[in-house]
Amino acid sequence: MMSIDRFLSDEQDPKAVEKVIGKLNDLLTTGEELLYLAVQKKPAVNLLPDSIAISNKRIFYCEPGNLGLTMNFKDISWKSIKEVSFKEEFFGSKFICVPQHGENIVTEFIPKVQARKLHQAANQQLEEYKELLRQQKLEENRATASPINLNAQPLAEIPAYEPAPEPVQPVIQIAEVVEEPEDETTLKLRKLKTLYDKHLITQEEYEAKKANILDSM
Repeated sequence: MMSIDRFLSDEQDPKAVEKVIGKLNDLLTTGEELLYLAVQKKPAVNLLPDSIAISNKRIFYCEPGNLGLTMNFKDISWKSIKEVSFKEEFFGSKFICVPQHGENIVTEFIPKVQARKLHQAANQQLEEYKELLRQQKLEENRATASPINLNAQPLAEIPAYEPAPEPVQPVIQIAEVVEEPEDETTLKLRKLKTLYDKHLITQEEYEAKKANILDSM
């Protein structure tokens, strides 16, 4: 059971935090860590506040049900989120999550300090996810550009500069191109393992995609 002390730094309701952390502890996946937790503070009666938790993989929305006897959880992963924002009002702040598809998720009455910290933590995770996507795209571009150059070079050089005396050279270069699919398969498997190690896909997705790549050899 993780300690709740670090989630009480901004006057969060201790009872609400203890209840939410107790449940969230069972929902976290391998390598997932809670970074911040904000608790709603309604202006009148605040017996059953909602909570929002930020992890390095997703945002959790925690809503008490059945007069506080149960807890309902909804989560949205960083790849499904377009942006986050907050709006300060007279009673606390609204925290707004804009998904890639569907309606905005708005939570009212989040204390202003907690809303700012929540927004900061969420934005940091979004930026890290976007940077990871950029790096992967660059790697994919380099991987797809390399075989094209290898294929194009013999075709350009052999007719122009090697008329008849060296018929063996094209055979050697064609053999190198034939070996390329093995390298490409290895590259795909390595990229897939990287996605799994960084917790961007589940183990089930990893195993399924790995099997597809091996079957296509």
